[in-house]
Amino acid sequence: MNREFDIAQFNVDFAAMAPEVTLSVGAMALLLIGVFAGDKRSTWVTLGCVLLLVITAVLVAAMPETRSTAFGGTVVLDGFARFAKLLVLAGSAIAMLMSLDYLRDEKLARFEYPLLVTLSTLGMLTMISANDLIVLYVGIELQSLALYVLASFARDNARSTEAGLKYFVLGALSSGMLLYGASLLYGFTGHTGFEGITAALTRDGIGLGVQVGAAFVLAGLVFKISAVPFHMWTPDVYEGAPTPVTAFFAAAPKIAAMALIARFIFGALGPAEGVWMQILAPVSVASMIWGALAAIGQTNIKRLMAYSSISHMGYALIGFVAGTQEGVYGVLVYLVIYLAMTVGTFVCILLMRRNGQAVEDVSDLAGLSDRDPTTAYMLAILMFSLIGIPPLAGFFGKWYVFLALVHAAAEHPWMYVVAVVGLVTSVVGAYYYLNIVRVMFFDKPAAQFEKPLGTINAALLGASTAFVAASVIVLAPLIDAASAAAKSLFP
Repeated sequence: MNREFDIAQFNVDFAAMAPEVTLSVGAMALLLIGVFAGDKRSTWVTLGCVLLLVITAVLVAAMPETRSTAFGGTVVLDGFARFAKLLVLAGSAIAMLMSLDYLRDEKLARFEYPLLVTLSTLGMLTMISANDLIVLYVGIELQSLALYVLASFARDNARSTEAGLKYFVLGALSSGMLLYGASLLYGFTGHTGFEGITAALTRDGIGLGVQVGAAFVLAGLVFKISAVPFHMWTPDVYEGAPTPVTAFFAAAPKIAAMALIARFIFGALGPAEGVWMQILAPVSVASMIWGALAAIGQTNIKRLMAYSSISHMGYALIGFVAGTQEGVYGVLVYLVIYLAMTVGTFVCILLMRRNGQAVEDVSDLAGLSDRDPTTAYMLAILMFSLIGIPPLAGFFGKWYVFLALVHAAAEHPWMYVVAVVGLVTSVVGAYYYLNIVRVMFFDKPAAQFEKPLGTINAALLGASTAFVAASVIVLAPLIDAASAAAKSLFP
């Protein structure tokens, strides 16, 4: 009888983790193909990984929206997880497609690249469904170990090697902080599961040990989204890593980490709202301010996008600071829009090549409107959206998180200060985005880039620009889906 029960439970658990199991088994199969076929078939391995991500996305989309748990409650499945996983899978697949021409041109076309992205994605899916501190840590490490290698993927390039080493050392520090915080939470609550922690906090109150533990865990998670004060790795890694890797870093891992933060603060620290609000509010404010100010003096466009990413993570955190369901759905909308804007911008950066080498200075875009007006106008639209100018998508992303914050400020008046800082830094940030537009349209034309965008990247740029420009039309179904996903996080 017990054996039958165990088998039945195993079937339930396996069905719940079918997307992750499919992704891991498929990645191992493609690894074997890559080992025997060699780098000559790297393109086929990449396309196979993209197909695997698509199959995984279909499995995720087919799963029910009703909340359920598996593996003794350590893994949770709900509408929020489904929404975030689909977003991460889309970001990872796009990053692999973006890389095809670049890696071939830079003679970096090796079959390990798409497999590392796939295995990192597996870690992200695990993070999003984590309902236990141990599963949370396993997911983060599975993601991070692959990312460390990706950062130094151009192993003959000193800057790439430096980027990977810096990311690894600082990542190890953040993991240590997270583990220390998790041990404190376990020690003071007696549980690693999020429901158990919530029950203990409700029953016993929120002592100093719990507050310190929560602070350390959040510090480790904030590192993953490169928010201040744990942002120090971002500019160097963004600049040193190959551009497709930078694009990947700027998209999928940040989305997964933001989803994990939401899962942790609302799932485990619900009764400790005052604690995590006091942590995330200063982080949000500092990220918005530092990202806006530090980007002003940047001449390297990848470093500029690094500080832009820091700033945008600060804006996204505003929704969590609000502490409401409305804030969470605002964050989800923001992340979708951020993904579209990031993809389009990095596709344009991939275009920047002269004399067989990638160029990365903002000045290299001089006169792009004369040489390639279509790309110049598309990039200008993306820059205006990053600023948040209506009626582009970037405006609506900020609108929903700020709106949630203002509504929550009726109960917590100090939130008005966070909103004001966000508005001011949005104006400051407009300077460096508009500077790129000025360089493209008003500076003396620089030399022609050596080759046009490939078919895949041109399609990605067109799709991201169309999404950003036609946001009034396409946002309605997105808002409905995000609202339903956020609702499932608050059972």
